[in-house]
Amino acid sequence: MKTELSRRSFLQQTTIASIALALPGRLLAQVSGANSDIRVAVVGVGGRGGAHISAFEKMPGVRLVAICDCDRKILEAAAKKLADRGRPVKTFLDYRQLLDDKEVDVIASATPNHWHALNVVWACQAGKDIYIEKPVSHNVWEGRKAVEAARKYRRIVQAGTQSRSSRTGIARAVEWVRAGNLGRIKVARGLCYKRRASIGKVDGPQPIPPEVDYDLWCGPAQKLPLMRKRLHYDWHWVWNTGNGDLGNQGIHEMDVARWFLGVTELSPRIVSVGGRLGYVDDGETPNTLVVLHDYPGAPLIFEVRGLPRNKDSQEMDKYRGASIGIVIECEGGHVTVPSYTSATAYDKDGKEIQKWSGAEDHFENFIKAVRSRKTEDLNADILEGHLSSALCHTANISYRLGKHVPPGQIREALRADAGLAEAFARMEEHLAANGVDLNTEQAVLGMPLRMNPKTERFIGNRKANELLTRKYRVPFVVPNKV
Repeated sequence: MKTELSRRSFLQQTTIASIALALPGRLLAQVSGANSDIRVAVVGVGGRGGAHISAFEKMPGVRLVAICDCDRKILEAAAKKLADRGRPVKTFLDYRQLLDDKEVDVIASATPNHWHALNVVWACQAGKDIYIEKPVSHNVWEGRKAVEAARKYRRIVQAGTQSRSSRTGIARAVEWVRAGNLGRIKVARGLCYKRRASIGKVDGPQPIPPEVDYDLWCGPAQKLPLMRKRLHYDWHWVWNTGNGDLGNQGIHEMDVARWFLGVTELSPRIVSVGGRLGYVDDGETPNTLVVLHDYPGAPLIFEVRGLPRNKDSQEMDKYRGASIGIVIECEGGHVTVPSYTSATAYDKDGKEIQKWSGAEDHFENFIKAVRSRKTEDLNADILEGHLSSALCHTANISYRLGKHVPPGQIREALRADAGLAEAFARMEEHLAANGVDLNTEQAVLGMPLRMNPKTERFIGNRKANELLTRKYRVPFVVPNKV
């Protein structure tokens, strides 16, 4: 197989080289580039990776020189599309071989979550800057290691939380609120009301697609049998590789909610309530969840809903104008952030009083910082990405250590936290509208957790601390000392 793959790669590179020689001189010069060009490689070119390719191949002063994916079918299809557009690139199945390539300056990674932190650490150790998609880690510990690697090797590392590049939109709303224009923040609320249907259920291990190098695909994760219909994308919904929708879509909203609060460390108290409710499938992560991050100044309350408005609809609920967004509730009104690039302020009576919109290109901001070598030029430095990702992870840990209990017991447990109790009450109503009775299909009351934000360790809870990291699979190990 190795010989066959090498032969295929050789033939592919020969074909691409032939196309390059046939290009007009002007275009060939652009592909070859000047020494000042920043040479980019994209890792993980299915799905979100396509957006990375599109962004960098059109960017002035940047050359897309390589792509990498352990799925040969996806890799070869992406290479062919680029070659057809007159932009031939090198191809790699193995990320380690890509890192050895001296013609690559910068990595842009859109791999599954379980690879993210190792992507960063290895790139920094190889002397390459990296744009890493959200969440920047699969667990809290490795996210901090990614930050340490960026600082130690003085690399530019951008987190893929692109709302941070809404400089004339969300950033100005953040400044306006934190200046006290609506009084004190009472609660920062993140919303991920995003339809997620069942992924189905299998009776036993499924065959690995023959075009996939499964050992490379698993990387740092445990190499387990495939117990779902689809390898790609549905990895989000199992703990070995994903973080549920809280760490998939919700990380964007968690990040903006934390931004409004102005907090730069993890929350000292966490509790989650929810479940995978409304269907039975091979997913493990909750499709319905409410989370409390109990910051001293104001709580951050997060809600995940994967089920529609009701069982007769495919539309999603809204809360104060947002389905996937943020609502900052203050003494004098509220601000709704319904998108990645805009925000609107309302007074107590719901009257619009201020509006903001607009954004820079997040990829271009990364390249700007690569050129300046100034971390402060980044709109979403790796540290910001780590903190927001870690809030998703600690909330998931509370859930994973919880127990199925009747709804009355949940209400009693949440009674002291008015905001969380209110969110749970709305969650009950939403589930009932979808035909889910929590008396028969019980939700999980997550374990209340306390954390030392300075050490990023839970206080007096060994089981919770064990879930701050994972058992890594040699040789795909995030090192203790980066």
